[in-house]
Amino acid sequence: MSQFLDASLPLIIDGEPRFGYFDDSLALINSQDFEYQTPFGQPRSEMQKWLGLKEFQYFGGMSDTLIFGCAIAHLRYVAAAFVYVYDIKQRKLWSRSWRSPLGLGFNLANNPRQGQSHFKIPMVVDIRLEYQNEPRQKTLFIKCKGLEINAVMDEQDLQVMSLCTQTGYNGWTYTSKSAGQALKGTVKLGKTQLDLETIKAYGSLDFSTGYMRHETWWNWACSAGEIQQGARKGQRVGLNLSTGVNETSFSENCFWLNGQCYPLHHTQFEFDRKDTLKPWAITANNGALRLRFEPMGMHREKVKAIYLNTHFRQMFGEFKGSIVLNGEEICLDGLKGFVEDQYITW
Repeated sequence: MSQFLDASLPLIIDGEPRFGYFDDSLALINSQDFEYQTPFGQPRSEMQKWLGLKEFQYFGGMSDTLIFGCAIAHLRYVAAAFVYVYDIKQRKLWSRSWRSPLGLGFNLANNPRQGQSHFKIPMVVDIRLEYQNEPRQKTLFIKCKGLEINAVMDEQDLQVMSLCTQTGYNGWTYTSKSAGQALKGTVKLGKTQLDLETIKAYGSLDFSTGYMRHETWWNWACSAGEIQQGARKGQRVGLNLSTGVNETSFSENCFWLNGQCYPLHHTQFEFDRKDTLKPWAITANNGALRLRFEPMGMHREKVKAIYLNTHFRQMFGEFKGSIVLNGEEICLDGLKGFVEDQYITW
């Protein structure tokens, strides 16, 4: 990531997206200015342009006590959200999903710097994901029957991963990701309330939008926490690994060490599709990354409809292995996090 584009400028200039790495999260993602065309150079209709844009955002938290994940997405035909919390000590999973036709009662922030995403079904669920630029932080609020979350992730001393890649012949995907920052706040599950700072919870954030392939898939892995052994014991780390989406000339794969973001090579995911709760192997093609992931459980979404088909499985659990950074081998044993297998047509 030696060359960066200016994040203070809009994503779309003269109808075209800027491809590459940015020096910060984008403050202006002007999707409405994108000239959405067919492969033969003909302009698509406003309805096709509206339907083509996909947006999703994810906030995750992980510790040795609990793991939680929350996603909100606008797929145009429907808006969707899910939340789960896994109690590691009790081995208990709390999980809920909601959908809103055409995104009624749903609003997404249009950039990861400043704004609010809001998913609300009255008397059922209220989810807010707030982006604040000064001071830089992300905040997740959730309130529904049986669960309340108030989690804050400070990003003031974090170098975010921010890039845009070509997707298919005439599409694009922008993503901003961060991981490896300590969380503050509380999780109240039933009658039990936990302080996130006390249990040393760490967070991750995924903000993604764009004109993605009609039929697509991806595998993803993410982790955040403190190194548990070796010379760097106690230092904070984050990990973002993916294959299937952002790989056209640029890769979103990266590793955070004490807030500094380092690029990683393309990665391979080996797992049993018939049983994703079996161990996963994740490696980089230059040999610098060797990870084994042991799932503790899974959140799953499966939809078969006329306009939307998806098979989504997100496993949560523990990583073992190491990464080589600038010639130094760093042990990642014991870090908690997620892996994901997704297939979707939209």
